Amino acid sequence: MFTKRSREGYLSTIKGSKQKTLVYGPNMLMAELKLSEGTRIPTHTHPHEQTGYLLTGRTRLFIGDQIYNCRPGDSWCIPGNAEHGMYAIKDSMYIEVFSPVREDLHPDTEYAPFIQSWNR
Repeated sequence: MFTKRSREGYLSTIKGSKQKTLVYGPNMLMAELKLSEGTRIPTHTHPHEQTGYLLTGRTRLFIGDQIYNCRPGDSWCIPGNAEHGMYAIKDSMYIEVFSPVREDLHPDTEYAPFIQSWNR
């Protein structure tokens, strides 16, 4: 699969956030995420392993009982079922890869109810 850069296709699942699925295959999925300063991704878990790379901004990443202050160029790997969340210290953009494919982020399916509940 190959995808050209596009400014379209972003979804807002949490106030202050935008994300879109970039590419996917049978075993992994890559997404681009943008967080506005002050936005918090609530602590959550899922069975998928997740790797990420901060492109711009500054974030605070929570994995289990560890806290990481992230700057551009920092990367992470979160094991499946590990509790994690993020806070945007500044406007930020990052890439994340999930394996296996997160069906709730797959463009051919609707977002799972637990993601929609983050807006409440």
